[in-house]
Amino acid sequence: MDHLKKLLATFPKKTIGLAQLEKLLETYIHTYEDFSTTILQLENEGVLTMVQSKGRTSRTPSLAFHYRIDKSLLSTDFHKELQHYRQLLHPAINLDIYYSKDPSIWAQDLPFLQKIDHYLKRHGFPTEEVPAPERSYELVGDEKWIVEKAGKELLERVGLYEKLKIIPVSEPLMFAINPLKLLEKVQYHLIVENKTTYQGLLPTLTETVFSTLIYGSGKTVIKSIEQFPLQYPVQAEHVFYYFGDIDREGILIWHSLHKRQPAKPATGFYQACLQKPPACGKDYQKEHKEALSEFLTYFSNNVQLEIQALLKSGMYHPQETLKTKELQQIWREYDWTS
Repeated sequence: MDHLKKLLATFPKKTIGLAQLEKLLETYIHTYEDFSTTILQLENEGVLTMVQSKGRTSRTPSLAFHYRIDKSLLSTDFHKELQHYRQLLHPAINLDIYYSKDPSIWAQDLPFLQKIDHYLKRHGFPTEEVPAPERSYELVGDEKWIVEKAGKELLERVGLYEKLKIIPVSEPLMFAINPLKLLEKVQYHLIVENKTTYQGLLPTLTETVFSTLIYGSGKTVIKSIEQFPLQYPVQAEHVFYYFGDIDREGILIWHSLHKRQPAKPATGFYQACLQKPPACGKDYQKEHKEALSEFLTYFSNNVQLEIQALLKSGMYHPQETLKTKELQQIWREYDWTS
């Protein structure tokens, strides 16, 4: 019964047909008598309500051909289950977020939470940092779980990722350092998508307000940015800027990075690109509305319209549209600190 309630709580529609109910239960109940007893019990509890217009079967006992699902009642049961596990699991495992999540997420997380609970009660919190695969194997017996199987996301959901002293496994971050800015209380870092732009800007690094110039290597930076605190353990307020191609893919890379490490679009470079003739050939790229919408908020209304029109026409601006001297001049002279 509890299993069926969980299935009904995560069912995508508010109504369900008798045939669909049979399919949900086919691996658990094998006789009509048991099946009908279960469905009628859910009717009595108010979880399932007959859709009057669809009628009932002629079999005994009779069942409705179609039911409405009262998911509010199911949520009550789900919340009771969460409260039960709050008492059972290690107190450091924070279950608050599950009250606002789909019960299916809780169902898929629970087996791992029980393994983590066992680890914490047996060993407590670790005192030394180790690479993610090693910690992953200790926690759930699968060295790939944290990095490749959404284990990191689960640990963040329950507030444990930072406490478990995990060294992230990703490609090292590639960057150059400006030694003149190492002691600044506020430090600026520029991430550029392409190697040509990185090489063009590099000679000017010490003439700018920036502490580092980071080579993003396309999508690689989305993961490798998590290495930054380990590779650059400088105590300061760190402000990141990003400069990539003005196309749908370049904007998506920025957005994916921004969700991991907040980074402002380097508007000085982007606005200079828009002054150049656009290139064609990116009309095949998929539109990413959320990424574009957030990206545009950093620009004036006129520039927003210009970027939208550019992308709609299938045109784009590569970073390489700016020559080396232009890149260097913008980097030196633009007001990055305001």
